Amino acid sequence: MSSTKDLDIEFQEAVDRVNAYTDPFPADVLLNLYAYYKKATNNYSKPKGKKAIINAFKTNALFQVKNLSEDEAKRKYIDLANHYFLYGK
Repeated sequence: MSSTKDLDIEFQEAVDRVNAYTDPFPADVLLNLYAYYKKATNNYSKPKGKKAIINAFKTNALFQVKNLSEDEAKRKYIDLANHYFLYGK
């Protein structure tokens, strides 16, 4: 099993890869990445989208990950990003 430092490095690499990607992600993938990222970084600020419906979807996504630890959220973010880049295009 990898150490916390290794997990942090792998997480940051996945975040960088996602941020560098210029094509649009499917909405469900994007919402999951959003929720995992917010949980992994311990950022519980309210969604600040311009549309109420988008904020509602973001809030729901955050609610669905509320029982994950920060490390679990990092691992899920990494796994989702890797899966998308391997199979999702």
